[in-house]
Amino acid sequence: MALLVSERVGQFFIEDDRLEYTEYGSGARWVVLIHGQLMPRSMHQRLARALAGDGAHVVAVDLLGHGRSDRPVDPRRYSMPEFAGQVLALLDHLGAEQAVVGGTSLGANVALEVAATAPQRVRGLILEMPILDNGLVAGVAAFTPLVVAARLLPFAVDAVRVVTRAVPRGVVPFWAGVVLDTLNQQPRPMAAALQGILFGRVAPPVQVRRALDVPALVVGHRKDPVHSVHDARLVGEELAKGEYVEAGSPLEWRLNPERLDAAAAKLVNTAWASRPARRRRSVAR
Repeated sequence: MALLVSERVGQFFIEDDRLEYTEYGSGARWVVLIHGQLMPRSMHQRLARALAGDGAHVVAVDLLGHGRSDRPVDPRRYSMPEFAGQVLALLDHLGAEQAVVGGTSLGANVALEVAATAPQRVRGLILEMPILDNGLVAGVAAFTPLVVAARLLPFAVDAVRVVTRAVPRGVVPFWAGVVLDTLNQQPRPMAAALQGILFGRVAPPVQVRRALDVPALVVGHRKDPVHSVHDARLVGEELAKGEYVEAGSPLEWRLNPERLDAAAAKLVNTAWASRPARRRRSVAR
């Protein structure tokens, strides 16, 4: 049974844009979890609680354009470097010198970008379903129709939003609520986010990935062409301290999380035991 942990909702600002996050647990062993594309931070609620119950201080964040954070309409605000900057701004806001950074799909690629941008801030990586060249074509094919719909048929996106917002989250199963929140999109911000992500840099170059020298857990599976198992395996091989673990399906960590939760907890413990952490004085929050 998972231990009860404290949970707090917070916010911070980058320029005039507001970003929201949830903290789980406490202490100096920071972990940041990043959602998938168009998904809310609540998708990592159960993993965050499990890691916090194991002694970590976990923060799940909504990047701009996602969840309860602001949704600018400028595509330039949505890119891997921009998202990495948002995660680093979150660490600064929290007064966290270092953290294990992880995520799913988009979140995995953002975690890699954070490590490439500021390797001294990253203790370890948890990467579920990263997207590289093998999944790029399938990703473009899957998300381009959404961009077209948001630009040319905005009323359709608005209609889906109206329907999903009408469903009370408390009466549906947890993952149904996550799906409903994912469908709760606004046409212009959604189009901007997808356009910025699809036509920007997908991941740090291979030579940069090979230079990352932190413990890393890479999780992949065989049953999703967008999240190619070959990409996950490749990242696991490239990272100097990478460990590749294959999931039975994309749903394993959602519906039967015990094995992968244990692997993530082991990674966090290894990362924080690897060398002394430098403390950073807390800032006003």
